[in-house]
Amino acid sequence: METKIRKVVTVIEEVYADGRKMVDKPYKKCAAIAVIQNPFAGKYVEDLSILTDIGEYLGELLAQTAVKTMEIDPAKVESYGKGAIVGELGELEHAAAILHPKLGKPMREAVGGGKAIIPSAKKLGTLGTTLDVPLHYKDAAFVRTHYDAMEVRLNDAPKADEIVVAVVVTTGGRPHPRIGGLQKAEIKGEDGLR
Repeated sequence: METKIRKVVTVIEEVYADGRKMVDKPYKKCAAIAVIQNPFAGKYVEDLSILTDIGEYLGELLAQTAVKTMEIDPAKVESYGKGAIVGELGELEHAAAILHPKLGKPMREAVGGGKAIIPSAKKLGTLGTTLDVPLHYKDAAFVRTHYDAMEVRLNDAPKADEIVVAVVVTTGGRPHPRIGGLQKAEIKGEDGLR
């Protein structure tokens, strides 16, 4: 089945300050968002493999789009996350089918690696529903400096028979991290955790 994409939207943030302090080094966050038709809207289907295949395609497309939009080398991506909002004629499992079985591998390839699990969020929603896409460091999930999120929202999506799929990548962690824990320079990168 062909993926019916209504549109792809990119949103980029360049962070120069937070609170009352400038950051030492400006960094970027970018969300690449696709609005697709849900092939299973309004019906229950046991086999969701069509959506897992769509997820594989979108993992590559959206991650490459985000990296290209930020105009960086993929190796410069530090953190990542993914998420989906399913329109009211769908179900949460439709988001899970897109996000989990196959989306990760091509996403990791597009961002120059990634040993850590890709954090995700999913929800049901309607036009203008917001989603906080969780983020963490791509090679070690326990790097606290990169625990963050990026809010995504499209005023005209998802329609009842659509799914909004978002991939977010960044070139840094939170602006002024100071809560301790594992630091980027301390990771071993062996197991995706530390």
